[in-house]
Amino acid sequence: MPAGGPCLAGAAGVLAIALACAATVAPAGAELLRPIVIAQTGAPGVSPSTPAPVTPDVVEPPPSPAPVNEEEQQTIALLFDLQRYSVESNEELRRELPTAIQALNRARTEPNRIRAAILLTLPGAGPPDDARAIALLESVSGKTPGASPMKQLAAVLLAQIAERMRGMSEERKKSAAAQEKLDQLRAVERSLLLERNRNAGGAGGGGGGGGTGK
Repeated sequence: MPAGGPCLAGAAGVLAIALACAATVAPAGAELLRPIVIAQTGAPGVSPSTPAPVTPDVVEPPPSPAPVNEEEQQTIALLFDLQRYSVESNEELRRELPTAIQALNRARTEPNRIRAAILLTLPGAGPPDDARAIALLESVSGKTPGASPMKQLAAVLLAQIAERMRGMSEERKKSAAAQEKLDQLRAVERSLLLERNRNAGGAGGGGGGGGTGK
C-alpha cells in the first residue's frame, strides 16, 4: 500500500484518520502513536441510521372568549358608573347629576336614561325625584324586561326603587298613626285638665258663697 493510503481511505471518524496518517509518515526509530479505533456500528460506507425525532406533546391553545357586543360593553361601562356613584361624595354627585341630564338631553339612549334615573334617586345629588326616575327606567325596561342586559338592569333598578318607595310609604303611615295616637292622648290630657279646673273653680265658688251668708 502506498504511503498515505490510509489517509485516503474511508473511516468512521476524523480523529482516527488523522492518527493513522501520523503513524505512516513518522521517521524511523520514532515511537509510533497508536491509532485510536472508533468502532463502527454499521457496515462500511453506510451512515448510521438517524433516530426519529421526538415529537413534543402538542398543547392546544385555550378557546378564545366570545366577542363582547356593543350593548354588553355599554352595560359594563354603566355598571362601573353606578359603582362610582355609590362611593362619591355629595359634592361630586351634585356635579354628576347636571352632567347626566345634559347627556340625556343630547342623546336619549338607554345608558343615559339609567344614569340620570339613578342620580335622581340619590339624596346627595339633590332633592330625590323618584317619579321621574321610575319613568326613565320604565322607558328602558319596557314590557319585555328580559330581552337584553340593559333592560334587565333597568328592571332590577326599577324593582329596587319601587321597594324602597313602598318601605318609605309604610314608614310614613306608621309615623302618621303614631302621631295620631299622640294627638289623641294630648287631647285627652287637655280635656282632663279642663275638667279638673272646672271642678276646682266650682268648689271655690261654693265655699265663698257660704261665708257671705254668715
